[in-house]
Amino acid sequence: MRIKVAIFEDDTVRLKGLQLLLNTADGFTCAGAFDNATDVIKKIVISEPDVVIMDIGLPAVNGIDAVKEIKREFPYLPVLMQTVFDKDDKIFESIMAGATGYLLKKTSPEKLLEAIQDIYRGGAPMTPEIASKVLFFFRNKEEARASAYALSEKEKKVLSFLVEGLSYKMISDELNISYHTVNFHIRNIYHKLHVHTVSEAVAKAIRENIV
Repeated sequence: MRIKVAIFEDDTVRLKGLQLLLNTADGFTCAGAFDNATDVIKKIVISEPDVVIMDIGLPAVNGIDAVKEIKREFPYLPVLMQTVFDKDDKIFESIMAGATGYLLKKTSPEKLLEAIQDIYRGGAPMTPEIASKVLFFFRNKEEARASAYALSEKEKKVLSFLVEGLSYKMISDELNISYHTVNFHIRNIYHKLHVHTVSEAVAKAIRENIV
């Protein structure tokens, strides 16, 4: 069985090169080669790919907008973004749009074929430079969420226990502090998170990944 791949690439030389690579490699076939993403859904329906390779810098409809369209109609169709850019905003826009993987165009043909196999099997391939940027971004984002509310370490701990469903008394026992002190910390948490009840605090903590 061959993996059917649709390519969206406005560089004619590269488009033909990718098409040739897929049609000559064992286990792959080019289901469609397109130099733009206009009417992208129609092109997906015609080519019926298992995997899509999408260039970001396409004319008219850019690759990120094309991914959004594809994911609305075909949420489980894996899309592998390719670009010469390793700028953070493009990476994260692509991921948020629904891209399954992200490779730089300098990736070797062998690595590209491996990435297509990986994404077809449910993986999320990224070049090392991209992966490190993504990890750094999300690590900083999580830290920023917690620090944005200026919660103390003890308040974070109390909040985490609230998320786990512990009562005031149980939190008191876990932290070896008085019931009154637990209540004091929770009042501070309410104030900093701008909430008025335990359920609101827990919902916000979960929704914004604060603890």
